[in-house]
Amino acid sequence: MRAAFAGTGTSFTEFLAGYNSEYLPGRRAASLGVPNGPLPFDAPHGTTIVALTFPGGVVMAGDRRATAGNVIASREIEKVFPADEYSCVGIAGVAGLAVEMVRLFQVELEHYEKIEGTTLSLDGKANRLATMIRGNLSLAMQGLAVVPLFAGYDLETAEGRIFSYDPIGGQYEEHNFHTVGSGSVYARGALKKLYRADFDATGAVTAAIQALYDAADDDSATGGPDLTRRIYPVIGVVSEDGYHRLPESEIAELVQEVVDARHRRPDGPNAPLR
Repeated sequence: MRAAFAGTGTSFTEFLAGYNSEYLPGRRAASLGVPNGPLPFDAPHGTTIVALTFPGGVVMAGDRRATAGNVIASREIEKVFPADEYSCVGIAGVAGLAVEMVRLFQVELEHYEKIEGTTLSLDGKANRLATMIRGNLSLAMQGLAVVPLFAGYDLETAEGRIFSYDPIGGQYEEHNFHTVGSGSVYARGALKKLYRADFDATGAVTAAIQALYDAADDDSATGGPDLTRRIYPVIGVVSEDGYHRLPESEIAELVQEVVDARHRRPDGPNAPLR
């Protein structure tokens, strides 16, 4: 495969940087007025994202809450987006910058496909996202970090794969499942006991809902399913058929099953010992 984004001809971000770098999220530190310290206000943050693989694909789910300090800034924010036809990205960290980075990432992949006449490999997409996060370093040092979770279906190996990042652009491939955000430690604990390698797509989605429920149970910044307002997690499934966002009606049924079971067993299902 040709070296990914070797020149400005295939990189929309590089083109934009040359045209007007102020349009890039990571180039705005000076305009915020506090170039050498944290911001004097709480920017809305989004959490929590979970992803897990199953034979033939990967599932990614995110809760709907954004917080600003101890205040709920939004109950309906969306944190899981398609990156292109065969990949998706979930956002944690500063919500506004994260959404802007996702939109730029989507354009970046589309631009590459139009210029090169082929899609970038899954590894190439993951590497490109790492570069974009690294470009946000100046804002991350002010506390405006963006920490996405990237996943997709690898057309070459015919499997789902997951990639995590740190705030300075370090990239790591995860196996089976991974979580990010303030509730990630609780969601990951849930997936440790619930994950099975032989999940079908529905089983993987149900495990993701269980993990988000456990995260919301212990982390105030994570929003659980809101049955009163009919606000449910955003869940995407990526397989050989491409990215598919589950309809709310389907998610509502699975959420109701989970909530009903929690009425009988608040701490969730037991994991088999063998």
